[in-house]
Amino acid sequence: MSESSVATIALLGSGSWGTALGILLCRHGHRVRLWGHERAQIEALRRDGENRQFLPGFPLPAGLTPTASLDEALAGATDCLIVVPSHAFGQVIKDVAARLSDEIGIAWATKGLDPTTGQLLHMVAQAKVGSRPLAVISGPSFAQEVARDLPTAVTVASNEAAFAERIASLLRGERFRAYTSEDIVGVEVCGAAKNVLAIATGIADGLGFGANTRAALITRGLAELIRIGTALGGRAETFTGLAGVGDLVLTCTDNQSRNRRMGLALARGLDVTEALAEIGQEVEGVVTALSIRAMSEKLGVEMPISEQVYRVLYEQVLPDQATRALLEREPRPEIG
Repeated sequence: MSESSVATIALLGSGSWGTALGILLCRHGHRVRLWGHERAQIEALRRDGENRQFLPGFPLPAGLTPTASLDEALAGATDCLIVVPSHAFGQVIKDVAARLSDEIGIAWATKGLDPTTGQLLHMVAQAKVGSRPLAVISGPSFAQEVARDLPTAVTVASNEAAFAERIASLLRGERFRAYTSEDIVGVEVCGAAKNVLAIATGIADGLGFGANTRAALITRGLAELIRIGTALGGRAETFTGLAGVGDLVLTCTDNQSRNRRMGLALARGLDVTEALAEIGQEVEGVVTALSIRAMSEKLGVEMPISEQVYRVLYEQVLPDQATRALLEREPRPEIG
């Protein structure tokens, strides 16, 4: 790679996914400044040479510089990638917009909705940065497997095709494929709502309901994704792609998924606070369940699985009671 093609990327968010993406980008020859807001954690990254808290066992490459200074992370950056939890996204993008050169677009790999407004994240971003190019990265991608350089494929969706291709080109490598899309709404809905459905699948598996139930929940969950996503303006075909069914299957079936583990913990009898403490990291589906319920009610979109997850999380309904409520719903045609 020539020096002129080497990017300097401000990667904002030093959790497991941010660290894995930093390792990936350095593997492709780019320079990464990995920012985190907790100075003690950043000092630990520098001292240990790895992220022992969130992604242990993976040495940080020489091209990755941890920093607790947002100004330092953004100074001279050619690209900006945000990988913070959804509840922090609005503030971070506001801070970024005030510091970053106007011609540089902003991408994010955050999967969720704004917990205050219930908006899709690109809407939050547009309100903060105006006409700047924006892109979201989503798809079936566990941080540890990306750090291990296992084959992975994601979707990059943007309001500008050239910017989607720019971000995809940074991510692409021999074992990492990045496809582009113009459907930023559909991709964001998939990335957020599938986390709620993964909690449902974890609950069902934790209760011992078996593979038949898991397959039914994933399939009917996909129908919910399509209903809410198309109501918001997403394209139906997006939901059968990597960001849709791909990420849904991954998150619902593998215990690397924090949202699935949340469901398993709830099925064991833990309450939400206890389950979150056991997992020890952000579980986006817990917050998203609130926003998805409000969104579905506003749009008049039926989302029975997501509704029952909301009831378990916020109305103290027992997991087996929520399951029974789904089974007792009126029969109806599958399609239509």
